[in-house]
Amino acid sequence: ILARSFTQIVASLIILHLSGATKQGTEKQSTSETKSVQCGSWTKHADGGVFTSPNYPSKYPPDRECIYIIEAAPRQCIELYFDEKYSIEPSWECKFDHIEVRDGPFGFSPIIGRFCGQQNPPVIKSSGRFLWIKFFADGELESMGFSARYNFTPE
Repeated sequence: ILARSFTQIVASLIILHLSGATKQGTEKQSTSETKSVQCGSWTKHADGGVFTSPNYPSKYPPDRECIYIIEAAPRQCIELYFDEKYSIEPSWECKFDHIEVRDGPFGFSPIIGRFCGQQNPPVIKSSGRFLWIKFFADGELESMGFSARYNFTPE
């Protein structure tokens, strides 16, 4: 059982690396210049912070997957707030463009919710020191995206 858990953790870390959560993506802007855009990150700023979908508040690009992992200090939890200026392509069960939030550091951690549409998600609170957030955009119907801020609270 222990070997299986270790294997799952190693596999998740490999997937995390391959998903680009620790890399910066680049994309072509409407002008002739190229601008570096953060798409995913592993964040552990002591005072909290902000992250956004690519190009926010302009339309996010198609065919994009960004993984954001927020890490709090030991014995702290995370509170995540989405700005009211929020728009993700709406779909039934958020099958297309969406934000997925999980309670832990991995893509297989317990799911808190999957969000899309025009109404910003509720305040999200982690049960421990990690949140895993995926922003996914398919190849059609881009929208404004999101801005999210987070802070830390004692457990």
